[in-house]
Amino acid sequence: MTVTRRLFLRTLAGGSAAALVAGGAGAAQAYRFGVTRHERTLPGLRAPLRAAFLTDLHYGLFIGAGSVAAWVDATNDLRPDVVLLGGDQLDARMDDLPGPLLRELGRLRAPLGVLGVWGNHDYGSFGRYGGRHYGAPRADWAAKRAELTAAFAGAGVTILRDEGRAVRDDLWVGGTDDLWFGKPDVTAALEGAGARATLLVTHNPDLLPALPRPAGLVLCGHTHGGQVRVPLWGAPMVPSAFGQRYAMGWVQGEHATPAYVSRGLGLSGLPVRNLCEPEITFLQLSPALG
Repeated sequence: MTVTRRLFLRTLAGGSAAALVAGGAGAAQAYRFGVTRHERTLPGLRAPLRAAFLTDLHYGLFIGAGSVAAWVDATNDLRPDVVLLGGDQLDARMDDLPGPLLRELGRLRAPLGVLGVWGNHDYGSFGRYGGRHYGAPRADWAAKRAELTAAFAGAGVTILRDEGRAVRDDLWVGGTDDLWFGKPDVTAALEGAGARATLLVTHNPDLLPALPRPAGLVLCGHTHGGQVRVPLWGAPMVPSAFGQRYAMGWVQGEHATPAYVSRGLGLSGLPVRNLCEPEITFLQLSPALG
């Protein structure tokens, strides 16, 4: 039998959730987070780089400003050179600007800046599509997207939608639109990189097999690692056309491009995690030898 997202969530709601909670899932695991640390070389770098990657905040439904504040404090304690946001910052209808979220994100400190991309739940928050906590679709969703892009910029967060920036003489950060509700253009996101090291941020790892060109390192979110993982089985449900292939951790895209898929920080569907701790990803990147 194929395990669909609807079937999986219905099963949890119908009783399996209680068993998971009894085993330590639920709030205890859903709201406790950690920092995963990784050391890699990055071709094109001329000096070391400290990058913090935060993705899938899902502010709105199950996540409030208190959680975001804790994530921001932990990120600032890492003293990153650059902070990258991997999409799904929002998860609620945005009739009004998310002031508490913007205030917390405005506290992030990184000398090379804070840059991010939009994800599929952001598009629900814009009103691109409807849902139980998004309400009906909005005809003016594109205007709402533009308004929120400007609001994030006002809080010091640059949203990249098929574009990039040279944040250092030896480093280019590119970001793509969402795979499900945008038209991601990797070539446009990396145009202008030249010989610089490249970091590409794209929300959905299902883009990896279709990369039109190599990138130094790709950072993704979206999957939450499955959010609920079962011993000896893994994640019963991963929101990916490739099943477990891009569920979490280090993977590889087209052109042998290395990529990291974060388990994310927030919650989607149900406020439950099991054996899948939320994470801030901290990358200590160094110049490639030779």
